Amino acid sequence: MYASEVIDEVVSRSDIVDIISGYIKLKKNGSSYVGLCPFHNEKSPSFSVSPGKQLYHCFGCGVGGNVITFVMEYENYTFLEAVKYLADKAGMQLPETSYSEEEKKNRDLKAKLLEINKIAATYYYHQLKAENGKIGLSYLQKRGLSDTTINRFGLGYAGQTGNALYQYLKSKGYDDALLKETGLFTYERGIHDKFWNRVMFPIMDINNKVIGFGGRVMGDAKPKYLNSPETKLFDKSRNLYGLNAARISRKSNMIICEGYMDVISLHQAGFTQAVASLGTALTPGQAALMKRYTDNVLITYDSDAAGVKAALRAIPILKEAGLTTKVINMQPYKDPDEFIKALGAEAFQERIDKAENSFMYEIGVLEKEYDRIDPAESTKFEREAAAKLVTFREKLERENYMRAVCDRFHIELQGMRELVASLGSKEGILRRNDYPAASGQQRAAAPKKKKEDGVRQAEKILLTWMIEDAGIFEKVKEYISPQDFVNPLFKDVADKLYAQYESGSLNPAAIISTYDAEETHSEVAAMFSMELDNRLNHNEREKALNDTVLKVKNNSIQYQIDQAADPAQIQQLYTMKNKLSAIHITL
Repeated sequence: MYASEVIDEVVSRSDIVDIISGYIKLKKNGSSYVGLCPFHNEKSPSFSVSPGKQLYHCFGCGVGGNVITFVMEYENYTFLEAVKYLADKAGMQLPETSYSEEEKKNRDLKAKLLEINKIAATYYYHQLKAENGKIGLSYLQKRGLSDTTINRFGLGYAGQTGNALYQYLKSKGYDDALLKETGLFTYERGIHDKFWNRVMFPIMDINNKVIGFGGRVMGDAKPKYLNSPETKLFDKSRNLYGLNAARISRKSNMIICEGYMDVISLHQAGFTQAVASLGTALTPGQAALMKRYTDNVLITYDSDAAGVKAALRAIPILKEAGLTTKVINMQPYKDPDEFIKALGAEAFQERIDKAENSFMYEIGVLEKEYDRIDPAESTKFEREAAAKLVTFREKLERENYMRAVCDRFHIELQGMRELVASLGSKEGILRRNDYPAASGQQRAAAPKKKKEDGVRQAEKILLTWMIEDAGIFEKVKEYISPQDFVNPLFKDVADKLYAQYESGSLNPAAIISTYDAEETHSEVAAMFSMELDNRLNHNEREKALNDTVLKVKNNSIQYQIDQAADPAQIQQLYTMKNKLSAIHITL
């Protein structure tokens, strides 16, 4: 970790308006800049950037922070990665950080493996454009890929010579101990290239670094697709093909496919949010990875039996990760690649718009297993559907799905309610009478969101006021100390703010950098970005400030009274409380 002075210098040398303008369009609005928030979908700009405070805050979704926070959120960088990225942009040389011998060894190994993978990807790319790569280039062109798309994804070709890449890397001085770690070679009966006579798909991490490869054989040899084995860089269960591009697409969803070509075809057609699991069934790690960038996932697995089975496995994994999931119907085509080629991007968008709720998709697949003309078979299906409905713990959600299932699959609603309640009570999930009221009965109103506590609001407003105006700070500090802020976070922020004023260097953005959690960054940014009412005249503004100071001070004294045990101390605090009316700040 770098010293706080280094972090502060990185923040001060990185103008937040310039940095954020490189990602989204900002428009000047008074002393601030506004734009559409890149972290949630909106039509009216609620994303505000303050050049004076070097902070951003979205009044719509609540995110906020300084320039480091923004780069971490947008690029999905760690704190240190964001600091290094900004330092590079500012032309700033960061001091060396210290690592243990083991850490240094691992870092050096990973750096070497990334270096070799980059060389290998470049080698494959040039082979594709060479004379002996015509078979690979012809295959990609027949699949409808443009030169631009081939270049964008860095596609290549591994020739038919058994050890050409190995000899190439050896000529560059890499030893066998290191090459063995790359996963690019086999060591049975001599040393051979793992990939040969295959179109090559470099697999990149979120920072566009090549961590592995996939290869599609030219001809009928098996396996048709071959991936890199697990290495120090490549864990297929925790990576997704195409994520390096999809994560910055800023679409409202992410599309999960089965294969490389599906992803590439979708990207070429403009659906740049597409990714694919790497030759394996979707894993919880991959679902968690998607959750970092979206809340909504569309499944576009193959429409054959294997694809349906894979979709049914993926749905609960995505749900467990907190993702809302829908399934795109590719019929009559097998996969997105075939669909796009046959019907085009506009038709695919229509399928996206009509994507089916994943639960309803599961019930639809389930129904196909039963002959509903037979009453016994129909009853079995309805019991299976009820068993799935029981899994919805929230009453309202369960009722909504129950109505939808009964309506679509022609099931009697009240009978399904009773069946769900019966199954739920047997499993200890629901009470016997815990099923929604009959149709037409008035539902209870949803609880209203609790308004923010008045004292907490006052503490936030007072801190905002002191940041906005040094003159106000000088007057407020006569009556209010950091200890008067009862909220622990606000007290800590006040401590740092008062220290900055004492040192003569007010820098709200630097205060944010002292916290690790991104949620805290947003909360502090929101605190510093409170909108003070500029419509107040001088007298109204003065009264509002005094009311705020009195509320904070009164709450502080009352808090101390509640905590005190010594009668003399309590009496002293009550005396202070009685004198609060004497406080008056003149603006």
